[in-house]
Amino acid sequence: MVSREQKRAAILHEKLQLLRSITNSHALKKTSIIKDASKYIRDLKQKVETLNQDMAAAQTSTPQNPMPMVKVERVEKGFLIKVVSAKSCPGLLVSILEVFEEMGLTLMEARVSCTDTFRFQALGGENEEDGEGIDAQAVKLAVGQAIKNWSQQSTEHDDDEDDQQ
Repeated sequence: MVSREQKRAAILHEKLQLLRSITNSHALKKTSIIKDASKYIRDLKQKVETLNQDMAAAQTSTPQNPMPMVKVERVEKGFLIKVVSAKSCPGLLVSILEVFEEMGLTLMEARVSCTDTFRFQALGGENEEDGEGIDAQAVKLAVGQAIKNWSQQSTEHDDDEDDQQ
């Protein structure tokens, strides 16, 4: 017959293994599994906070402030670039990708949505052969300039269409 203490220990072990698998921990000790879970939760909270900030920035984009929001941060293998706008931005993706090419950045991964809104998130890495480091602020300025150029071109294009009608 199994004692209460053995049942409790078995249940605790099972729950720790579940926690270990959910958090992708490779730890074997209880304290290490709990530490990994704590780090996993902190990372998830950070991701939620970042998403909330991105959504708030996209929602505050109004006709008086039509420019997309740009965020660039340095990550281990390059840069994480996010561009968000509350409106569709035909042609903006091409302008941003041209900046990547001009700066010698390699597009390693990207997620884009351009239906009713414009959302671009990409991981860009520096080309190894260049050897010189690129600053996150320089990437942000270059993407911002591409957005300004795109905005001016799209405004001129809209004006031309209005003149034809």
